[in-house]
Amino acid sequence: MKKDTLLIIDDMPDNVIVLVEFLRHAGFDVLFAYEGPEGIEIAKISLPDLILLDIMMPDMDGFQVCKALKAQEPTQHIPIIFMTALTDTINKIKGFTLGAADYITKPIQYEEVLARINTHLKIRKQQHHIQQQNQQLQATNAELDAFAHMVAHDLKNPLNGIIALSELLMHEEHQIPIQTRQQHLHMIHRAGQQMSSIISSLLTLAGVSQQLKITYQPLDMQSILQQIIQHRLAYMIQEYQATICLPTRWPPVIGYSPWVEEIWANYLINGLKYGGCPPHLELGAEMGIRDNQVRFWVKDNGRGLNEQDKSRLFKAFSRLNTQKVEGHGLGLSIVRRITEKLGGEVGVESAPNQGSLFYFTLPIAPSKP
Repeated sequence: MKKDTLLIIDDMPDNVIVLVEFLRHAGFDVLFAYEGPEGIEIAKISLPDLILLDIMMPDMDGFQVCKALKAQEPTQHIPIIFMTALTDTINKIKGFTLGAADYITKPIQYEEVLARINTHLKIRKQQHHIQQQNQQLQATNAELDAFAHMVAHDLKNPLNGIIALSELLMHEEHQIPIQTRQQHLHMIHRAGQQMSSIISSLLTLAGVSQQLKITYQPLDMQSILQQIIQHRLAYMIQEYQATICLPTRWPPVIGYSPWVEEIWANYLINGLKYGGCPPHLELGAEMGIRDNQVRFWVKDNGRGLNEQDKSRLFKAFSRLNTQKVEGHGLGLSIVRRITEKLGGEVGVESAPNQGSLFYFTLPIAPSKP
């Protein structure tokens, strides 16, 4: 465990040496300075967890040092305990006004020093923890807001299609030719499949967010992809007149099958929407940069992406606007979350007019004894 770092600023070497020895024996890393300007520079570089500051120093007294430390962003949140023989109320108020956390009266009682240091270190850690939680909460709320708008948009389009076509069939059933009726029913079925796919993605995302315990098992990648291509995406492949090329063998990896299916499904949907006309998708795998990881990828024949678009792709629920369709957002943010939860990473290699290669990594399966 990392030790807490203390900084002592005091112009009396005898006092400093004894205090440093005591605090190091108590388990702290201790730095010290005999002058105010030197102490300020050490504080800026080392960013100690707490500063013990003498008030009565020549040239630059403790009040001036405290004011300088509180005026700088890197050091302004470091708690400062004044060490002083001054006991009058005016000086105490002045110190607190400048941002001091506490006072210790000289001659120093070392057990009191230790108790006050531990108290203020504990308070600082609690404040830091609260700040982190607050930042996470703000990020989560912003993410949920973007998420709600995106899901509402993604579900609204197919739902509107289902409502409009079903009303047409109900009120004008006898006036619509059989072939047209079949086309309308096919469109309703396809819209229902789109909504089912969105809901499936939401359920997967909920499972990832709720920190569900999963069991890592060897994956049959060929079976996973056959299930996706033949059942889940068959209507899209037919609609886009797409071709998908798969290798005959896959490297052995471990993971959680339902989540890996969701990764492949979102990458393939992405390739079908943003690939060429018609889309041609190539799937493959290779050893990753790290020896214990396998990199899987989907390469499309689309228009490719510029650097700005690539930097936004996997951010939470962000979208890109293209001339062909809107999208990317929900699917790729889910891919990133799932892959990171499985111990892997995601990325894209792309350039304008050269297509895109989307990849994810998974841990390689351990060798059988």
